[in-house]
Amino acid sequence: MSSQILNHEELKQISREIRKQVVLSQGGGMTGSNSEEFDKALLDQIEEVCFSKEFSRRLSVQELKTVIDTVFNQMRRHDVIEPLISDASITEIMINGPDRIFIEKNGSVELTPLAFESRERLEDLIQSIVSRVNRSVNEADPVVDARLEDGSRVNVVLPPIALNGPLVTIRKFPDKPMTMDDLIRYNSVTSEVAEFLEKLVGAKYNIFICGGTGSGKTSFLNALSSLIPKNERIITIEDSAELQLSGIENLARLETRNANTEGRGEIKMKALIKTSLRMRPERIIVGEVRGEEALDMLQAMNTGHDGSMSTGHANSTADMLSRLETMVLMAAPPPP
Repeated sequence: MSSQILNHEELKQISREIRKQVVLSQGGGMTGSNSEEFDKALLDQIEEVCFSKEFSRRLSVQELKTVIDTVFNQMRRHDVIEPLISDASITEIMINGPDRIFIEKNGSVELTPLAFESRERLEDLIQSIVSRVNRSVNEADPVVDARLEDGSRVNVVLPPIALNGPLVTIRKFPDKPMTMDDLIRYNSVTSEVAEFLEKLVGAKYNIFICGGTGSGKTSFLNALSSLIPKNERIITIEDSAELQLSGIENLARLETRNANTEGRGEIKMKALIKTSLRMRPERIIVGEVRGEEALDMLQAMNTGHDGSMSTGHANSTADMLSRLETMVLMAAPPPP
């Protein structure tokens, strides 16, 4: 073993050996608890096993820490991408199979040297992520949207749809929701525009935000929501909960649900919009409309729920209006 930083193959072999011994000593019961005490006990056990190995005498302090962190992240966190998730400067993580992990940082995309131990380890992580939000993904239903505990948005595509192995895209959001003051500081809007938008929100104008992928629609929606009077009752409806509304006490959050393995139990956004009308909302905020739910959203906006907001994908405001027309037509019954 060299005294330099471990290469990928060495780290993979060592972490597999330690993880196997820890699991055997635990009787396979590694996923029962989420308590901090459990995590600390597990970390202590990993350290004990690591230091008992012959190779530990030839590793530097930094290498030992790398091994211990790797095993702990594999068993309790997000495996090799845990450091990427913890890095606030990274805004997107793109996993193209087990050995091709890209990140977006400071506006540029780059390939990382990280790789999963195996395709099975990546698949295990995917199942862990989607199961935490009561969703499922498999070959029969290979596409799913989910989220992490911190609110980061996760999209998963599995083979046979994905040709180069499981694909995972994680869109991270800042710990602190974007405010209008932040947008002014970043020169995204002027103070005059911010003042105008505040008047629109206060006067309960319906607002629709459009833009391309990664253009900041959700961040802008969060900033606009910070202008809503704090005493209003707000209902949010999303495919995968990611809005970060701050300062609103009377907030009800709804999230769609996929069908189970038997094809039952699906709850679409259209149904949630209808349900929200019976929950005495003063405003309804829909994370994003993509289809026939646009009709229900527009009807809600025009039936006593002024001040509602939503987002959609489009290149311009004119294109968004055209898309809304198309989505409303999707809700029309088929001709006889």
